[in-house]
Amino acid sequence: MSSHYRRPVIAGNWKLNKNLSEASQTARDLKSRLAGACTAEVILAPVFTALSTVRGALEGSSIGLAAQNVYPEDHGAFTGEVSAPLLKDAGCQYCIVGHSERRHIMGETNGTVHAKTKALLAHDMQPIICVGETLEEREAGNTLKTVLSQLAAALKDIDPSVASHAMVAYEPVWAIGTGRTASPSDAQSVHAAIRAQVEQTHGAALARSLRILYGGSVKPANAAELLAQPDIDGALVGGASLVAESFAAIVNAANQ
Repeated sequence: MSSHYRRPVIAGNWKLNKNLSEASQTARDLKSRLAGACTAEVILAPVFTALSTVRGALEGSSIGLAAQNVYPEDHGAFTGEVSAPLLKDAGCQYCIVGHSERRHIMGETNGTVHAKTKALLAHDMQPIICVGETLEEREAGNTLKTVLSQLAAALKDIDPSVASHAMVAYEPVWAIGTGRTASPSDAQSVHAAIRAQVEQTHGAALARSLRILYGGSVKPANAAELLAQPDIDGALVGGASLVAESFAAIVNAANQ
């Protein structure tokens, strides 16, 4: 454990899953399973349509609410988009930005991710900035080049005191939903490189306090080993967060 305590974070990204009754049921089930003392900061990211339903289901618990995406402008003629002030109004304290599915399926660029990150920070919301390499990039030896350039773009020109409200999630694209996971030592080396770069660009204080999550087929079986690494401060969980039992088991691994 590093000498600087960083509170672990376990965030569940439900992606495009769960109608209102399913979302409410899972959130209530999770709330009851995590009713005891919890070391970790726990966050759920349902679909936009379920945000207020899940907010209601979580009332009285310390589980936080995240959106899965945001539009960088506050308001205007942007049909189909949702802004940071509206997400905040709906009860979100956090928002995922730059998830690889958005980069690769929806064509988001580093510039888009930067604009979204700035918009969230301007409204005192905590971005969870996703970075990660494809299998081709990994096999070409470009893991750090890809990850660190994505990170540099996201945090560009953002003051360290403001950037301190952000989190980073390292998600190797080849490990998302595939059942393949980076080995704990592989993941740790990327997390350490992320922290080292933040120290160079934003200073030692932010590098020490920045929470860097790992994502990519995190399950109850591998969570404890991943979370034991010195620079892995939590997990961004996909499939295993859809079932309260498995998600609670991952949270409990962080509570050790």
